Amino acid sequence: MPLPVGAKAPDFTLSSTNGRDFSLYKDMKNKPCVLYFYPKDFSIGCTNEACSFRDTFEVFKELNITIIGISRDSIESHEKFKKTLGLPFDLLSDNAGKVCELYDTQLPFVPSFTKRTTYLLDKDQKILAMYQNIFSSKKHIKTMVETVTAK
Repeated sequence: MPLPVGAKAPDFTLSSTNGRDFSLYKDMKNKPCVLYFYPKDFSIGCTNEACSFRDTFEVFKELNITIIGISRDSIESHEKFKKTLGLPFDLLSDNAGKVCELYDTQLPFVPSFTKRTTYLLDKDQKILAMYQNIFSSKKHIKTMVETVTAK
């Protein structure tokens, strides 16, 4: 079961495509963000999801909401994925799956598989919205856009 709306998101530190380590509480202090967990760079659903976030990036940017993608892929894979798709946001590498575990995005019997899960966090890292659906990549973006534009 994903983390509930209203809960404080767990802190973590991961390698980022920007060349630095990303720490949620430090880097997003007083800033809202979207954390989207996805299974695999270059898979059809994940490519569609990343492109949808890219194509709606301005909606989030106007509201000063940072988008961050997280999967278990390597930084090298993320850099290629980001460059190939022209993604204007950073991707984080959770090789060991520790953050996926913290955010309950792993399948119970296949812990190496990341469930497609999206969290919208407020400036204090509290969960404002969550959407989890392994198969519907575009619905994640639609749900987050509807949530941020309704505020």
